[in-house]
Amino acid sequence: MSTQTRINHQIKAKEVRVIGPEGENIGVLELSSALVKAKEYGLDLIEISPNATPPVAKIMDFGKFQYLENKKAKASKAKSHSVEVKSAQVKLGTGEHDLALKAKKISEWLREGHRVKIDLFLPGRAKYLDRNFLNTRLERILKLISEEYKIAEPPQKSPKGLTLLVEKSNEGGKQNTSN
Repeated sequence: MSTQTRINHQIKAKEVRVIGPEGENIGVLELSSALVKAKEYGLDLIEISPNATPPVAKIMDFGKFQYLENKKAKASKAKSHSVEVKSAQVKLGTGEHDLALKAKKISEWLREGHRVKIDLFLPGRAKYLDRNFLNTRLERILKLISEEYKIAEPPQKSPKGLTLLVEKSNEGGKQNTSN
């Protein structure tokens, strides 16, 4: 729907394809005769599809039309679910209790349907440690996640260290990151 729907005398086309109040096709009419037809029904002539050739106009109550359009907009808005990417940061020396707390939060986010980016923060020279050692550090937190997940993006080097992206699994069962 355009920002402004044209009704009755706001319609600029000389001819319009008219649809009746019951959805029946009345045909292509001059604008003046289409307005007379709408007046006979005691309803408005509403331009439904202005870009068609000729433009399509429907005979119906404008208030009802607005109500239906708002209802459609709300329905489409309700169907679109935005998935947010949440972020959790872990350091090399993070203790088991802190890892358990972070894993609990990650599980909550996964349950809500969000994707979670897990950053293994590596300060300074730690960025050059053995890759297998770093992967085992990441696996420590993955083992504590109670929700079923799958790895959307495997561990990759990032400016902060290693980054891993997990999301809720539809098949069931945790996935392991063993290389």
